Amino acid sequence: MTTAFITGATSGIGRAMAIALSDAGYEVYA
Repeated sequence: MTTAFITGATSGIGRAMAIALSDAGYEVYA
């Protein structure tokens, strides 16, 4: 499983990226 670490995931583009990557199968740390 690929992992993604995203900062600023509480709103805006950071949140959208966290959701999109999670839906794509990434393990997301936000």
